[in-house]
This record gives sequence, C-alpha cells and structure tokens, in this order.
Amino acid sequence: MCAGDLRQFRPELRCLAVRLSSYITEAVRHQLAMDGLTEIVASLEEEHGALTEQEIEAARRELFGDVNAEDVERGAA
Repeated sequence: MCAGDLRQFRPELRCLAVRLSSYITEAVRHQLAMDGLTEIVASLEEEHGALTEQEIEAARRELFGDVNAEDVERGAA
C-alpha cells in the first residue's frame, strides 16, 4: 500500500487513535485508583489487623444483599 492509499483512511485512523487513547487513559486512571486502594487497605490492615472471613462476609451481605461470594467475584451481584 502506498502513501496515497493511506490518505483515505486518515479520518478513521484519527478517530480510532482518539478512542484508543481515551481507553488507555481511563485504564491507567483506574489502575492508579486501585493501587491507591491497595495502599489504604495495607495501611489499615497493618494498624488494625486483617479482616476475618466473617467480617468480609458481613460486608458482602451489606453491600450486595444475600448473594454468595462466588457471585460477587464473578460480578453477578
């Protein structure tokens, strides 16, 4: 394919590049937020100790109702 053939695709490629850039930006933003939460949890666990399975299950019930842990982890809640 020569350069002249690529000109017809420039608008579509530009649009794709913007969407891809937005997707990557959002993915990085999400990962940074998750990293921040990991740090907060680690700090709280260091200060107060790790949560027990009973505490985790009580929190799941409060947040998601009466679904089991496997459903929550699969995103079915």
